[in-house]
Amino acid sequence: MTDAPGRAPAPRRGRIGLGDWLLPAYAVIAFVFLLIPIGYTFVFSFNDSLKSNIAWRGFTFDKWLNVCNVEGGAVCEAFGNSIVIGVVSTVIATTLGTMIAIALVRYRFKARSAISLLLFLPMATPEVVLGAGLAAQFLAVGVPKDMTTIILAHTMFCISFVVVTVKARVASLDPALEEAGRDLYGSPAQIFWRITFPLLLPGIAAAALLSFALSFDDFIITNFNSGSVSTFPKYVYISASRGIPAEANVIASAVFLFAIALVVIAQVSRAARAKRLAKLG
Repeated sequence: MTDAPGRAPAPRRGRIGLGDWLLPAYAVIAFVFLLIPIGYTFVFSFNDSLKSNIAWRGFTFDKWLNVCNVEGGAVCEAFGNSIVIGVVSTVIATTLGTMIAIALVRYRFKARSAISLLLFLPMATPEVVLGAGLAAQFLAVGVPKDMTTIILAHTMFCISFVVVTVKARVASLDPALEEAGRDLYGSPAQIFWRITFPLLLPGIAAAALLSFALSFDDFIITNFNSGSVSTFPKYVYISASRGIPAEANVIASAVFLFAIALVVIAQVSRAARAKRLAKLG
């Protein structure tokens, strides 16, 4: 029996194609595969371990309640060093990178194209080459390796990411907005702080978050230029041979939960703001 002329054919029911289940199955497998290491880290943060954290010995909250009591607080010291290094290098890299991005987009000068090209080199260069080169330079100059050399190294490779992120934001700004400020007799400083900077702030914030994540997570460049200073990635790498201590898993789990909380708060705030704007409209 055929459909009547001029009438759309009735949809077929009861047949499931390959694409109907293949993509969802792939998504579920990929999601589970990504969450396995996170789940392992979270579960073994409650392990009642002694010197090794490879085998499960029992459930306990003691690791969460006394996270800084292992090895004289070495894990908390390493975590604190990573926070300090990440914050300082992020502030420096974000400040310098934002100024470089504005200069590359708004001004015309010699070697502008060459500078734009060279800024991509730290992003394209393998970290092992970058870290070894910086270590050789510090050694040749006679600079002792400590937290200062780590901050300098992190600032150097984070600037490129900041410039690329902020540069895209600067290029998207509407020049008419700044022209309107000039028409209202605003000074260059007033135009920048009241018009340009607020418009650039989302891009600057994104660049700062990316820079901090790269700095906090880095091991290769840090290992070449840290000397005796311990950071959280170094501590985890050194401890991995005997099983990462449960206290390190506690800190890693806390950072993950904190990041998830930030994302949820941001999404809820954005939804509430959109709802208010919809009511006003």
